[in-house]
Amino acid sequence: MRELTYLEAVREAMSQEMRQNEDVFILGEDIGVYGGAFGVTRGMIEEFGPERIRNTPISEAAISGTAVGAALTGMRPILELQFSDFMTIAMDNMVNQAAKIRYMYGGKGKVPMVLRTPAGSGTGAAAQHSQSLEAWMAHVPGLKVVQPSTAYDAKGLLKAAIDEDNPVIFYEHKLCYKTKSDVPEELYSIPLGQADIKRQGSDVTIVATAIMVHKSLEAALELEKEGISVEVIDPRTLVPLDTDTIIESVKKTSRLVVVHEAVKRGGFGGEIASVIAESEAFDYLDAPIKRLGGKAVPIPYNPELEKSAIPSVEDIVAAVKETLNHR
Repeated sequence: MRELTYLEAVREAMSQEMRQNEDVFILGEDIGVYGGAFGVTRGMIEEFGPERIRNTPISEAAISGTAVGAALTGMRPILELQFSDFMTIAMDNMVNQAAKIRYMYGGKGKVPMVLRTPAGSGTGAAAQHSQSLEAWMAHVPGLKVVQPSTAYDAKGLLKAAIDEDNPVIFYEHKLCYKTKSDVPEELYSIPLGQADIKRQGSDVTIVATAIMVHKSLEAALELEKEGISVEVIDPRTLVPLDTDTIIESVKKTSRLVVVHEAVKRGGFGGEIASVIAESEAFDYLDAPIKRLGGKAVPIPYNPELEKSAIPSVEDIVAAVKETLNHR
């Protein structure tokens, strides 16, 4: 099977979907000839033209409002925000409008739209372009939240998100864009709410999201040298969340470490820990649940400080050992 980068997989999913469904179009800043802030839509305007690859003014409020209106009238817009930090400007349309309309009108109106946006740190983009705010969106009833970590997952989950009749927030970690994996040429769908066990293990369960999946797999390889078997679970979607896979894994390993890049305080790791605390898996725990997340600071511009603000492979290795050594 051929390999694609994560970025290419996202582009391919959109292109294939647009070829078979004329209701799908993309709107956002600089997505035409320039190809978007990270080049995800590069070349698409040549195939689909400016009517379906729509450059917009620099106004996330206007872009998101247009997408909500288009979705209500039967289109399936894909909205690109250049950085997930700009969600704050689109917040009213997403939280107060898109998320609620279907419920407020008794199902007579639906909002089938996808908001794609790059998130996370690691590119030196500093405090206003490097945040991980997915827990905000996961808190809002009516929104679905997707966080793929691999090219294969990105293509399949984006197809599912475009087909979804409810608004979906699709987070693409910037450091994942250049990562590669096997990706089928045909268009395929991965159901929202289906976690993936990226690595089987028996001693400790790690639940990790986005770029932290890759760091956790690297940590698992290090720990394997010491005879420690780590299971790594990627939820892939925060809403809906595949709780069954996480619970069954913890029942098997009796230990849980949750890793995400977003600030630990109020982060989604607390939700995953609560799922275990409220389930039958709680009785299987041999150690307290360990959460790793970003420090409660704005992401620094300085590269070394930027690295120190989020969990490292060494942090994950240490957390797993601490969990195993609990008495």
